[in-house]
Amino acid sequence: QVQLVESGGGSVQAGGSLTLSCAASRDTYSVYCMAWFRQAPGKEREGVAVIAGDGGTAYADSVKGRFTISRDSAKNTMFLRMNSLKPEDTAMYYCAARAASACYWGSSHYSDWGQGTQVTISS
Repeated sequence: QVQLVESGGGSVQAGGSLTLSCAASRDTYSVYCMAWFRQAPGKEREGVAVIAGDGGTAYADSVKGRFTISRDSAKNTMFLRMNSLKPEDTAMYYCAARAASACYWGSSHYSDWGQGTQVTISS
């Protein structure tokens, strides 16, 4: 089991940028798939971006070209750089870990979750 703590959320205007961080309690590099999910009020939790143990990344179509997922193995930290933010990006953002290198989009594949960080984009 790994504990995850997100930070970096906030309120920005449309077109702005934010960088979210997810600090893990232990080394997850190369052995865990790490992911960012988000959930807006009244909507289901959806996968935003994933980074596999081998460093491979994938993105939801809605954020492709605007968001970048990365990880710093030395700091046991994962990041989500979000550019060109839109009001529809407003949601609670969660980081998640899966104790296997390969990634999947469904939230049920992830056993460890952070508490979430709120992102609010105004038009």
